[in-house]
Amino acid sequence: MDGILNINKATRMTSHDVVAKIRKLLKQKRVGHAGTLDPAASGVLPICVGHGTRVAEYLSESGKAYRAEILFGIVTDTYDREGSILRTSDTSALSLPLIEEQLPHFMGAQMQMPPLYSAIKLQGQPAYKRMRAGEEITLEARPIEIYALRIVAWQAPVLTLDIECSKGTYIRSLAYDLGEQLGCGAHLAGLIRTRSGPFTLEKSSTLEQLADIIEQGTLPEHIFPADYAIQQYPALHLDEVTSIRVLHGNAFRVELPVLQPESNLARIYNDKGSFLAIAHWDAAEQVWQPKKVFGPDNT
Repeated sequence: MDGILNINKATRMTSHDVVAKIRKLLKQKRVGHAGTLDPAASGVLPICVGHGTRVAEYLSESGKAYRAEILFGIVTDTYDREGSILRTSDTSALSLPLIEEQLPHFMGAQMQMPPLYSAIKLQGQPAYKRMRAGEEITLEARPIEIYALRIVAWQAPVLTLDIECSKGTYIRSLAYDLGEQLGCGAHLAGLIRTRSGPFTLEKSSTLEQLADIIEQGTLPEHIFPADYAIQQYPALHLDEVTSIRVLHGNAFRVELPVLQPESNLARIYNDKGSFLAIAHWDAAEQVWQPKKVFGPDNT
């Protein structure tokens, strides 16, 4: 079995818990996730199976969407409801117009400080483990981009917000930073990932549903091909001779309207529409170089 499963992860489970469960359900060892989702969060978690694991890195690079509940007036050390309370503030003066005034400041490309309680590795160990061990650590701000912030509901002191953002964005940090900007503090009270790359919550399955799907023998209808995860890259369709070059890992040229393509990566298909490889554009040599070869039988 090769491809990608669109799983709706439940809260209280780690991404690794989901991988372990699916390994047992499928009786297959080659299983991995694309993009970690915190245990306190639920929602879309793409699970790569078999040859699908080879596109996990590209899926992790894609944009994400979330629905977040931000509770104002309480700050925690983890920036979410799982942490210890650091301070509380009065939110009686907080209003929707004040929040709407601040949201544009969080749009676009920016540097974001991640939470100290995060999975970012420091000398090979996750930051949260070092924090729990009582160490004092320092993290550096990281480049992110927020594409959209849409208010869904405001029931003081809780704001429900739809967010579209780049990889690496910490919604916990966004909640914390928004609270600090408004002067009353805040933490992330709830989070659902509604999209990861092309995978949406509407087309996802829970682990319980997946078990039923496997029992009913309809799993092939619910597993996405590997190239579905990288559809943000342009597709190149090659003739038979050039396709054979690709399968042997050899560089190739194609006729393009411009010398420099818009993307440095492309999906490669043969003339029958079978997915063959992911290729990288070599600007110096003006050729496409196969980066990962799948072959027509490995999709």
